[in-house]
Amino acid sequence: MQRSHLRLILSLCLAASSFPLSGCLFRTRPLDRQFSNAPLKTASQKDLIDYVNGQSARIQSLQATVDIDASAADPKNGSVTDYKEIRGYILARKPEMLRMKGLMPVVRNTAFDMVSNGQDFKLWIPPRNKFVLGTDTEDSYLPNKRMENMRPQYIYDALLPPHVGPDCPAPSCEIAVLENGYETVLDSRKHRVDQPDYELAVIREGKQGWYLARRIEFSRTDLLPHRQRIYDQQGNVATDARYLNYKVFDGTLFPTTIEIERPREDYDLTLNILKLELNKQLTDEQFVLEQPAGAEVVHLGAKNDAVPSTSASGK
Repeated sequence: MQRSHLRLILSLCLAASSFPLSGCLFRTRPLDRQFSNAPLKTASQKDLIDYVNGQSARIQSLQATVDIDASAADPKNGSVTDYKEIRGYILARKPEMLRMKGLMPVVRNTAFDMVSNGQDFKLWIPPRNKFVLGTDTEDSYLPNKRMENMRPQYIYDALLPPHVGPDCPAPSCEIAVLENGYETVLDSRKHRVDQPDYELAVIREGKQGWYLARRIEFSRTDLLPHRQRIYDQQGNVATDARYLNYKVFDGTLFPTTIEIERPREDYDLTLNILKLELNKQLTDEQFVLEQPAGAEVVHLGAKNDAVPSTSASGK
């Protein structure tokens, strides 16, 4: 019985091998995944870390004139509100100071003005006569708001990515792990293709243990960071930033288009840099935002959203 089965199997194999490749048992089809044929550069893990740390050390402050495009989604109502052609001015100074002001299109009245020192932030929204106060570390997400969910710290972290450890004190030490991944790009015919990239996974030691803090993706065509995803300690993407169109400013390469997406708050910002100055002296007074008289004050995280107040300091 076993010999009969063996002879049957051999007969079937011989019969299958006699069919042409175009027969019913074989079919050739196009690859589902198309790959880029662009020339690629190589770098080591140390090379990539050195680039990030070199940029972090080189840029201590910046002041920029930007055009801002923003979108805020309302999933509940299935709608998206777009804010276009907002002229903006950004000041940033290490270690964590940022001020950003936006002007309305055409009339150039102030659309918003916000400051942060890395711990506390203030946001002035003249069209709504609201002055928002909160902390950068507090979870004060407002599900029914749009502009009130903007935080200067999110923009600071996208503009000036910090250095990669491990030369940092606990409990915020970092290590970086290199991964050879893929990104989706457009080829010369505007077709979407996959292209190898380098990805630095930055793992940080927090109060509750180690967690993925950032993932920095480098293009293999120029070895520059093209994307940075920042995670919370629960593993969720908090900020997704993309960096495009690098140019040289004051001897330093810097992206002229920065796209910042905040998935949880359902809004995104695109900063198109028109003018940029690096490492100019910025004073403390340039980061002061006083509360306007008669403004409705919103204390995020407080039991009462709006409480009267008569004074505020940006320091």
